[in-house]
Amino acid sequence: MLWVFYGSDQILVRKKAYKFIDSVIKENQTVVKIDSDEYESGQLLSLSSSAVLFGLSPIYLIDTPSLNTDFYKEILEQLDALSATSDNFVIVEKELNAADKKIFTKFANEITEYKKVSETKFNPFSLAEALARKDKRLLWVLLNEAKRNNLPAEEIIGILWWQLKTLRLAMLTNSAEEAGVKDFPYKKAKQALRDFKEGEIENLSFKLLNLYHEGHAGKCDINLALEEWVLRV
Repeated sequence: MLWVFYGSDQILVRKKAYKFIDSVIKENQTVVKIDSDEYESGQLLSLSSSAVLFGLSPIYLIDTPSLNTDFYKEILEQLDALSATSDNFVIVEKELNAADKKIFTKFANEITEYKKVSETKFNPFSLAEALARKDKRLLWVLLNEAKRNNLPAEEIIGILWWQLKTLRLAMLTNSAEEAGVKDFPYKKAKQALRDFKEGEIENLSFKLLNLYHEGHAGKCDINLALEEWVLRV
């Protein structure tokens, strides 16, 4: 099955794609993300024709294949096979030209466009959500949008630190009550933990706190250091 989310509003495109995945994912089912820079020739053909003998097949999230010419070509060639399989393939894309939109529409179970509206107010906590999902590309986009909205680095760091703290609490406790946080962000944090390796959250927290103190001590450019930190997520 094939589901396509695309458009100029990349923040909304990704939010809707992730919301869809959350609505169909089953217990113990995983999400496999395929980025354009990690694509290997023949990968889609192999996935669309493979069968999982035990357990649930993953949900495949294909992230902006148009950034890689070979990847995008294979996507267009394999749309029929992707739509015919019982597995869920979710494609996140930028704006599509008329010809490609027509091709995607022919094979997708559903295709939805999200256009950017200039008056949309920036939500700084979208940075926290992108961090929890380890979506480096979206986090980079949001960081630059936060700067365009004149959010100081200190405020951005505070939001990211709050998310890391919530993740650490979720890792060390068994309930929102025990962690001392609200139920909704706690559940989201618990779900997000599956995307982080052992020790990764602590390492990100240490480096974020360190760049904050070094920035205020004049040892580094806090904005540049924050950009470098985001690129390492």
